[in-house]
Amino acid sequence: MHSVISGPSAIRTPQDDYAVSAEFYDVLQGRQDAIRVGDLYGEDVRNARLGVLDVGAGTGRVTLMCLDESRVGVHAVEPSRAMRTPLMSRLASLPAESRARVTVHCETLDEADLHEVADVAICHNTLAGLAPAARRTLWPALARALVPGGSVLLQLPPAHLPREETVRVFPLQRIGRHEYGGRMVMSAFGGRIRTRFDYWVCGAGRVLREHTETFWMWPTSRAEVTGELERHGFVRLPERDDPTVLVMALGKHW
Repeated sequence: MHSVISGPSAIRTPQDDYAVSAEFYDVLQGRQDAIRVGDLYGEDVRNARLGVLDVGAGTGRVTLMCLDESRVGVHAVEPSRAMRTPLMSRLASLPAESRARVTVHCETLDEADLHEVADVAICHNTLAGLAPAARRTLWPALARALVPGGSVLLQLPPAHLPREETVRVFPLQRIGRHEYGGRMVMSAFGGRIRTRFDYWVCGAGRVLREHTETFWMWPTSRAEVTGELERHGFVRLPERDDPTVLVMALGKHW
């Protein structure tokens, strides 16, 4: 098999920040996250009547839940090639009917330029990693992608910097003869949150390989996110039981 490239791609391909984590995410966190997204967003997805928009689709946990819980079209937006690869593999294994309902966009939402494609939008585990300028670029693109009256569910970033270094160790997972482990270390650094992921693979009583990848998060309060959305025509909806999720709707006359 040979690859044939007829000309330069019009799609911008930035450096992929998830090149390491993409291998380990589903192994160490995927099962728990699949349960969580169903609990947080499942009812809204079941009530969708036009379409669902998954902003920052990652490896596809929200996207697959949307396909399982609804019969509407799904738009999955994921600019990271490393994260998009397992998403595409998952979609390829689905029945033709399900594949026909999902469109994967390999750029950011503002670059995808979607117009009134959904009445429900979900932004899970994504907002914290957007710098303020990128976050503010997201809101008008989100308003364009939703129909008037459509709702958006956002998992909020941390509201404050951590006072001290915090460590979360992921449960060990065994695949064949190898054991996979990892931890997340969060610390304050210059007004941002440095989030370092350490991964390792062990076998035969020794460490076979180790990897580290660092991400940055920007702490933002609920009030700040709400205010930014309101300036783009969104209105508040009743708060959910989970305080980490903000729900707003696009005004019907926006």
